[in-house]
Amino acid sequence: MDGGKGRVMDSLQARLSLWLSLAILGVALLAGVFAFLSAFEEAHEFQDDMLRQVATLFDRHRLGAPTAGDSGAESDSDAESRVFVQLMPPSAGAAAALALPADLRDGLQTVRVDDETYRVLVRPLAKGQRLAVAQETAVRDEVARNSALRTLAPMLMLLPILLLVVAVMVRKLFAPVARLSLEIDRRGEQELHPIAAAPLPREIRPFVAALNGLLRRVEQAMDAQRRFVADAAHELRSPLTAMSLQAERLAQTALSAEARERLATLRQGIERGRALLDQLLALARAQASVEAPGAGVSVQRVYRRALEDLMPLAEAKNVDIGIVGEADARLPASEFDLHTLVKNLLDNAIRYTPPGGRVDLSLSADGEGVTLAVADSGPGIPEAERERVFDPFYRILGSEQTGSGLGLSIVRAIAARIGATVRLDAADQRARSGLRVTVRFAAARQGAAD
Repeated sequence: MDGGKGRVMDSLQARLSLWLSLAILGVALLAGVFAFLSAFEEAHEFQDDMLRQVATLFDRHRLGAPTAGDSGAESDSDAESRVFVQLMPPSAGAAAALALPADLRDGLQTVRVDDETYRVLVRPLAKGQRLAVAQETAVRDEVARNSALRTLAPMLMLLPILLLVVAVMVRKLFAPVARLSLEIDRRGEQELHPIAAAPLPREIRPFVAALNGLLRRVEQAMDAQRRFVADAAHELRSPLTAMSLQAERLAQTALSAEARERLATLRQGIERGRALLDQLLALARAQASVEAPGAGVSVQRVYRRALEDLMPLAEAKNVDIGIVGEADARLPASEFDLHTLVKNLLDNAIRYTPPGGRVDLSLSADGEGVTLAVADSGPGIPEAERERVFDPFYRILGSEQTGSGLGLSIVRAIAARIGATVRLDAADQRARSGLRVTVRFAAARQGAAD
């Protein structure tokens, strides 16, 4: 409960809505009290005016003294409109509805008679008598209170609507901030282009400018890192090529069996070094923020090229590789990127599949996109390791296969740059063995093979 409350109070939108609502409620409370008291007093003044009008009516038209039937004391009369009228002192035959004191002064006053409180107007008449017009204060207060409450009714009905309008307005005002956070959250690790500050409120633009500065510095640091890796790989290729040539020349000379065995080990190490440099260059290029071309490339064509490149490796391990089905699709990516992606997946599958195993490439398409899949009959990857294997140079403990540990890193970097997603699953779900790598391209264009 405290955690949820803390998260709410950490929200500027929630705090602004809360304080505005409290301010509106406070102002509405003060305005309601003032309106209620004003309406209450105004109702009392209206009732006093009614007493004056009754007294004026009797005096102006010289009406006779009220009798018992019309003095206002009848029990069946309307309590809200009941008014007591009598002469002071009462004349012969007149009904004394109320036992009013004889010493009442002229004008309006509040008098208590027989445990009841009355509002009484005493007015002198032309004949020397005085006319008393009275009304019960309880009835007057009830009428005034009902009138004041009716005055407050529109305010009470509009208050929830006003609070709702405030909440909606605050949400709309913060909508640009929400859209900004959603845009940043959806960005990939290579999408470091500046954030447009034009549609945002003026108060947020300095923050956006600072964020753009940070993105620019991060992009510069990543570019410098990629250039360093690429330059280092280029610089190392020349000495490795020279060492490879020297090893070939040395192999042509007369050597003892032990020397030839050591030379073979040396040549294998040189080849692994050259393969590692090639992978580093491929990774640097995959991580470069290059826009994908608009023209599509045939998946079947890329599959065939990758099979041609890796067929010698598959034959050396006696691994059966092939394409399942004849379906084709055209993907909005460069042929180099797609070929590098498929080749790395196929190379990994062949290396980790035991002799006599099988590696299948497949393609499926639906209304939402295209899925490339590479499945092998190897040992697979445990679920706990499936996210870690995308890290550069990470290798599963106990693996005896040689490699650079960069293949899946290159695959993910290319996929992220061209808008695809990569997923690892077991090829055989029942036996929980083998590995199936799927690369999903959303809203890809299908077409015939080249």
